[in-house]
Amino acid sequence: MGDASGIGPEIVAKVLAKGGEHVVVFGSHGVMQDIVRRLGLNIEVRRINAPDAAQFKPRTIEVIEATRIAELPPIGQISAISGQAAFDAIVAAIAAAKSGEVSGIVTAPINKEAMASAGIRYPGHTEILADFGGAKRVAMMLANDDIRTVLVTIHTSLRKAIEQGDFDAQMSAIRLAHEGGRALGVAAPRVAVAGLNPHAGEGGLFGDEEIRIIRPAIEAAQAEGIDASGPYPGDTVFMQARMGRFDVVVAQYHDQGLIPVKYLGLEKGVNITLGLPFVRTSPDHGTAFDIAGRGIADHASLETALAYAKRLVAAQTTTN
Repeated sequence: MGDASGIGPEIVAKVLAKGGEHVVVFGSHGVMQDIVRRLGLNIEVRRINAPDAAQFKPRTIEVIEATRIAELPPIGQISAISGQAAFDAIVAAIAAAKSGEVSGIVTAPINKEAMASAGIRYPGHTEILADFGGAKRVAMMLANDDIRTVLVTIHTSLRKAIEQGDFDAQMSAIRLAHEGGRALGVAAPRVAVAGLNPHAGEGGLFGDEEIRIIRPAIEAAQAEGIDASGPYPGDTVFMQARMGRFDVVVAQYHDQGLIPVKYLGLEKGVNITLGLPFVRTSPDHGTAFDIAGRGIADHASLETALAYAKRLVAAQTTTN
């Protein structure tokens, strides 16, 4: 469901109002019922106790009560109630995915400040998924029709990102980029690794992380049979990927990887968490408090995230 004070419930309702999806919503029946009323949708919001109780009837949204909300939270502002509810829904969905009750998870946007105000100290979805999903190492892959990028470091300061981008982190990201490309149907993914410094360090003139850490990791990945290359300057590698030279780009830190993907359009971008024992995708945008509750939120990115989830589940089923 996402953050109840943001556009999450709205875009979920808009996607499911079209029908034909075998999707259950983890969240609050009251919140989903309220947004359906606000949108003027002629659909039923049905409360169920478990995924196998879903009937998937036309014009029906099946909601698993994953959280307790005594009263509806405010729309369009940070709320501890919404932060707690979003966290509860994620944890419940993870449990269902781990037990095999659902094939995968598509998460609507959450708000980090709202969760923090509820006393929940996770910087984002990815860290919650890794912790409760039991994954030793995960990575974010941001994908659209033109670019796929995997991040070495995620939600941390730039200073800490440089410290955390060690050899092990590089190797993990490269391996997960390779696995992610294969999961999306690329038999032998060409993985390009971006440098950390301007011009990928220019032979050590602008920093030596490329020489000391990144290049050795690339060579080690090549020894494992991964088609990895680089490090390439961060200001040109995405352009080359978009032109078809590479299938996946490994970016060193959050904004290096996300800016080019988001620049091409939020409605096309999807966040895929690699390394989990189940499929997880999400739209590539936030809670948009400024337009929440007004009925104008675009649900295209959530639709794309759902399509990617189905694609990944199908590929996983075929592989197994």
